[in-house]
Formats: sequence, structure tokens, C-alpha cells
Amino acid sequence: MTLWTPPPRTAGAAAVYAAAEADRAARPERYRLGADEADAVVDRATRGGGRDLLGDPSRWRDGLERYLRSAAEDGGLNAVGAKAARGTAVARLRARISMNRHLAEHPETTGRPLLPPIVIVGGWRTGTTFLFRLLATDPRLRAPLPAELASPWSFAGVTGQKREDLLEAASGAHDVLHHLNPTLAAVHDSGARLPEECVLAMGTDFRNWGFSSTMRLDGYTDWLAGQDLAGSYARYREILQTLDAGDGRRWVLKAPAHTPELSNLAAAFPGACIVHLHRDIVETIASGASLFAVFRSTYSDEVDARDVGRFQADQSERWLRRAAAFRESPATSRVAVLDMRYRDLVSATAAALRQIYDAAGLDAPADVDGMIERYHADRPRHAKGVHRYAAADFGLDEDGLRRRFAFYEAPGSEE
Repeated sequence: MTLWTPPPRTAGAAAVYAAAEADRAARPERYRLGADEADAVVDRATRGGGRDLLGDPSRWRDGLERYLRSAAEDGGLNAVGAKAARGTAVARLRARISMNRHLAEHPETTGRPLLPPIVIVGGWRTGTTFLFRLLATDPRLRAPLPAELASPWSFAGVTGQKREDLLEAASGAHDVLHHLNPTLAAVHDSGARLPEECVLAMGTDFRNWGFSSTMRLDGYTDWLAGQDLAGSYARYREILQTLDAGDGRRWVLKAPAHTPELSNLAAAFPGACIVHLHRDIVETIASGASLFAVFRSTYSDEVDARDVGRFQADQSERWLRRAAAFRESPATSRVAVLDMRYRDLVSATAAALRQIYDAAGLDAPADVDGMIERYHADRPRHAKGVHRYAAADFGLDEDGLRRRFAFYEAPGSEE
């Protein structure tokens, strides 16, 4: 059995990594991680002021320390990864300050009505990105872009050329990521004009399942599983209210990381139409492991394929068990839930879309087939490479996975 190995780095990427390691040796304080670095990170984040706007430390300090500790102890990070982890912590604190400031200056924001969104959930690699970006082509719907999620206060009420300038200014981050790891484009393409996952806006309280999608953060993830994310989802509603600023269109949202938090999602967005995608469990876990391995290889030179497979199986079980518990709870009455099989989504896309629009209480576009054809013409499948993977690449046994996930018999699943 041959296990997954990281893709070779290009000469240009190798030069960037070498320069980062040299800089870490010369200026280690810029790369330090661990709970003891929390004060330094806060100092960096508040260098321009705003420390008082961070609010009650009990709402974010523990999460910050847990994140920094796990990055140091579990991450196995190279210099690029260490700087990225520290930068993420600083950026999340600055986002907390900026959002708190914006809401203090515009208190009417939280009273702004939001139409119930369409929210796409499911395990990693179940077709969520395809469906999300396809629905986003409907002009009646609105999907958030990466820059909007990273800096919602900057986009509040902004239109026209100013908005275009803000989006263009943010495009460099995607260029850097693709330069460091070109394989990512085939696994999960990203770009300034491509709608992205809600988790990019979440985590200003350092409670975010998305953090562990790019780095090995086992200690942080275990801690997060015991936390209440109700406040995180309430803040995300405020973020969408900020971005809406009178636009009034219905949001279409997506994040596999919503799957274990459906109760909090339902509380924050009553009336939402939740589309839960289901795929063969072996395909789901193997493809997800491949995604995580590629992401981790950007930030670590010590990615262990078996460890990634273990994490992906453990995380999937945790998420799907929590989603199943939600389906048995009274909280389901707050939302509409539509189960959909991945194979139906890709083989009968027009019928799947009509089903979604009906569940959401919307008329389907008159030319659904044309909508799909235009999407595929603009984004040909495999245009940036073919994503190949197998459970064995990550030390996973298919029969063992099927036995372990025998509980996963959600309506609409393929089993």
C-alpha cells in the first residue's frame, strides 16, 4: 500500500519557504506560538488602539490561548505555517475590534431584517462547493465573497467602483496561496470572485471549526467540541446584517463546519432552508482527507497521511453524530431541512435545483438548464487538474469505515 505524499514544491515556492525559515532564525519573535504568546498577540493586534473594544476576555481569551497552544504543540508547522497561525490570531482579534466598533457606531444594524437564508451543509467533499457556487449565479440570491467575510465592516453600504477596488485589493492573498501550493486549485479552487465558506468570517471569539481545516490542531479541536458556539452564530448573523446594508436579497451560505452546529445555526437563522448533502461515507472521508493533507502540506513539512486519515474519520463521526442528534431535537422545527444525495445532485442537477427552490419557497429560474450550462461553461470540471484519492492513501480500511459509520443512515443517504 502506497500512502499519500505531499506534492513537490515548485522552485519558486521552495525559495519562499527557505526565505521564511531564514527569517524565523533571525527574528524568532515573529513566529512564536504557544499560550504564553497570547499577550504578545494581543499587543500586536491592538497596536493601533481598540483594546477596550475586545470586550470581556472570558469570551475570547481562552480560545486564543488554546489555539496558540495547539498550533505550537500539534501543528508541526514550518515557518510559513507558524507565521500564518500567528497572523490568523492577530487578524481575528482585529476583526473583533472592527466589528464591535462598527456595531457601536451603527446600532441599527442588528435590527435589520434578514430573509431566511439557504444554507448548504454536509460532510467535507459532498458537493457543497459546487451547489453553493451554482446557486450563487442566481441574481436573486447573494453569496458572500472572501473579502466580504474577512472585512464585512469595510463593505457595509459600499457599491460600484469602491466595492470593486476592495475586492481587487484582496486578490493577492489567493495568488500567494496558489503560488505556495498549486495543487490546491484542483482540490478546492479559491479566488477573490469565488463565493466562500462562512467560517472565513467566524472565529473572532476563537471558536471556529474552520481553523483545523488547514493545520493540525487536535488539542484545539477537542476543546472546541465542548464549547457553546451560540454566540459565534449570533455574531455571524450580525456580520450578514452588516454586509446586507439594504441589499435585501436572500443569502445563500455554505460550510461543512455548520454540520455539527445545526442547533446554533437554526437559532441564529430561524426559517432557514438547510440543504444537507450526503455522499458515500468512504468517498466523503477519503476525499476530505486528501483535501486536509494538501492544505496541511502548505503549512507543515511533517504531514503524516495516516494521521490525517484518522483525524478525518474522527471528525466526520463527531460531526455526523451531532447532526443526527439535531434531527431528533425540537430545534428542527425552526428551519426547513432538505436531504439530498450527492449522486443525484451531479446526475440530475436541474431536478435537484428545483427541489431546493421549492423547499426554500422560491420559484425556480425559468431556464434552470441554461443556468447549469452557463455555470459549467464558465467553470469546466477538472480545468485546473483532477483530484485523485483513495481511502488506502490515508491508511483507512473501507470495510472498517462502513462498519464504524453504520449509524449514518440519514434520509437521502446512499447507504
